[in-house]
This record gives sequence, structure tokens and C-alpha cells, in this order.
Amino acid sequence: MSDDELRELDREVKRLKRLAGEQAARLHDLVEDRLPAAWQELPDVSQATLLACQAWAAANARLQAAVKG
Repeated sequence: MSDDELRELDREVKRLKRLAGEQAARLHDLVEDRLPAAWQELPDVSQATLLACQAWAAANARLQAAVKG
């Protein structure tokens, strides 16, 4: 993997980590502030958080494998 590709993958990992953090914050806000009244939102927010974390984990694994060479 070239240096440019590694830098691009690193930027992607950071972007996905930020998005996962934003989703986690949404889930936290729902749990802390709006449950039980907003219980209907729980599946969608939880699923979005799970998908965002999985996307970050997959990209991070690719980056770690590329760094190890």
C-alpha cells in the first residue's frame, strides 16, 4: 500500500471514528434524556450506532493490517 493510500485510509478511519462517536452520543442522549418516553426510537438509534461502530472497526482493522505490512 502506498503512502498516499495509507494516509487516505487513516483519514477514513478518523472520519468513521468521529461518525461512530456521534452515533454513540445520540444513543447516550436517548437513554439519558428521553427514555422511556421515546422507546420507539431505540431500535433505529441502536442499529445506526452498531453499524457506525462496525464500519469504523473494519476500516481500523484494514489500517492496522496495512501498517503491519
